[in-house]
Amino acid sequence: MEGCQPILNTGLRGFKVATTRVGDVDGTAGRLIYRGYLVQDLAGKVSFEEVVYLLLYERLPQKTELENFNEQLVSERSVPPGLIAALETIPKDALPMDVLQAATALLAHYDPDTREHSPEAAFRMGIKLIAKLPTIVAAWDRIRNNKKPLDPDPELSHAANFLYMLNGTIPDNELAGFFDTCLVLHAEHSFNASTFSARQVASTRAHMYSAVAAGVGSLSGELHGGANTRVMEMLLNIGSVDKVEAYVNNLLDTGGVIMGLGHAVYKTDDPRAHILAPMSKKMGERIGEPKWYEMSKILEKKGKEAFKERKGRDIFVNVDFYSASLYYYMGISVDLFTPIFAIARISGWAAHVIEEQFGGAASKPVLYRPDSEYIGEYCGPEECTFVPMDAR
Repeated sequence: MEGCQPILNTGLRGFKVATTRVGDVDGTAGRLIYRGYLVQDLAGKVSFEEVVYLLLYERLPQKTELENFNEQLVSERSVPPGLIAALETIPKDALPMDVLQAATALLAHYDPDTREHSPEAAFRMGIKLIAKLPTIVAAWDRIRNNKKPLDPDPELSHAANFLYMLNGTIPDNELAGFFDTCLVLHAEHSFNASTFSARQVASTRAHMYSAVAAGVGSLSGELHGGANTRVMEMLLNIGSVDKVEAYVNNLLDTGGVIMGLGHAVYKTDDPRAHILAPMSKKMGERIGEPKWYEMSKILEKKGKEAFKERKGRDIFVNVDFYSASLYYYMGISVDLFTPIFAIARISGWAAHVIEEQFGGAASKPVLYRPDSEYIGEYCGPEECTFVPMDAR
């Protein structure tokens, strides 16, 4: 191995691989920005549809523009009957994110825009996916529970329509508003793992569906979008408020990690967590079961204290920590938490794919092709001598 110097495996942390106008994360200051707007200034003040418009078209819409855009989204909510038929053939215990990734790829077969490489076609495909992914997620949940999928309701907002298609009842304004805010908070997060996956595929000039399917696959991992599911599983495992402190100590004693605490970028609390926490509290009070929120607050406090004591440094809460209990209070199945993440993040993915293919910096190479440093047994000019099978 002499002469072979392994390089530091950074996971690209700290490397700026491209420019973007879509969004930015300032981990030190705890700032998340969509097209120049702080997420705190958008969440609960504008609808998810407005945020989608902002991400795609680089500005907030005027009233008439929003009305027209909303009509376009509503008109694209339905999915082909053939896709529903395909979902009905999938084993009912299939992982929802695997189903969503497969369905995303299947949608490409029904869209002639996949044959056209142009900004116009990319926008159309992005809007179709933004409109259809919620229908797919809701349809799959009903199919696996032996229920008939519901048609989208054109009179309902994007958020309210999803909850209706999922549960069969029209949500009240407060519930729909909370879910709408959740979608806004998850819409964009700069070059996170799934967005980078989508952009990398898009850089080859693959169409929108291929890029988004890659994003869905990346999001499915427990270190990315799957973390919110793990948070709720952790809360269910703990079971009650009085067991939180013992759980934290035992987990850290055995080298475990507290899901929902810590982030690859933020060096302070994730600003989205502070918006989600009050909604979780309100939903717990609303249904008369505050313990999941209360457990989360104590777990955050005890986890931060224990981490500081043991590691000598701070750890911070991220978006998954309170979205878990909030979705659970809404009656959403735990394994749907990550697909819901996807139906929000598709807006950011679409904006990034369009930017990667049609709006990026002219100096950027056509596609991503990083180098690696080979650190195997033989290095440089020393190559293996091939030995035929009979002589091995």
